[in-house]
Amino acid sequence: MADKQQEKVVAENRQARFEYEILEVYEAGLELKGTEVKSLRAGKANLRDSFCLIKNGEAWVHNLHISPYEQGNRFNHDPTRVRKLLLHKHEIMKLFGAISQKGLTIVPLKIYFARGKAKMAIALARGKKLWDKRQDMAERDAKREIERAFRDRQRQ
Repeated sequence: MADKQQEKVVAENRQARFEYEILEVYEAGLELKGTEVKSLRAGKANLRDSFCLIKNGEAWVHNLHISPYEQGNRFNHDPTRVRKLLLHKHEIMKLFGAISQKGLTIVPLKIYFARGKAKMAIALARGKKLWDKRQDMAERDAKREIERAFRDRQRQ
């Protein structure tokens, strides 16, 4: 619980929880350049279209957009460059075995700072079907209605 309080979330991919059924969550380090870290600390990151791949026994994140640091001048980086994820070898092999199955993928969930280091929460996920998404929306709406009715009843 103490680690959760020290964590500073920089960017979150809320769309991923809607589009995918999350099976397992892993914490991975990010291999970044100096201006990327400064830009992340300023909260300039976007996970919207990012995805993870495993090539040659290494995990990589693609399309992660980290805006160039404003005071970075010539030391700035390409905003959407491919970045390496730092995971243990057994975690990479487990993920590789899982994504070789049909329908499973690795999606980034959020970027945060924990104990001074930039980390990314990645998830092993399965894509939802349209009816799954509709069912989730219906459940969310019903829950919201129940909470609203409960609040109104307490006010009276």
